[in-house]
Amino acid sequence: MHLDTPRLTIRSFVPEDAADLQEILGDAKTMEYSEPPYDLEKTKQFLASFCIERGGGVAAVHVETNKVIGYILFSQIQPGEYELGWFFNRQIWRQGYAFEACHAVIEYAFDTLGAKKVFSETIDGVKSVALMEKLGMELEEVQPDPEHGWQWYVYAIHRE
Repeated sequence: MHLDTPRLTIRSFVPEDAADLQEILGDAKTMEYSEPPYDLEKTKQFLASFCIERGGGVAAVHVETNKVIGYILFSQIQPGEYELGWFFNRQIWRQGYAFEACHAVIEYAFDTLGAKKVFSETIDGVKSVALMEKLGMELEEVQPDPEHGWQWYVYAIHRE
């Protein structure tokens, strides 16, 4: 995938992205509702085995600085259905970059791949809900997670 927006290039990861990606995945606040923060070695392993070898995510690169400022999970779950997730560098939160990137990926899913559904998941109380709603997603399902003591909220957008 290669997409261009006014401020971003969305592209496949390369090994040289490790330090920028570690700034994102190594931030405790960014990873608060996910896994423990990644050190550089774990980031390199994740980048090589998941992002590059398996195509398990794409980079959101700031066009002016050529810095990776976001990780976007975009994965086909079944024919016509895709999962969208994201982590962005906390230094650029609330500046519209996540919306810009995710909106471009959603449009790509529907217009190029012929997707019927794109969904995202979050836990209760997470600010991601506002972005999901801004992207046109609506609450579709609530799934309890007894292991962690919270609930997963599944938001989706559909097109025929």
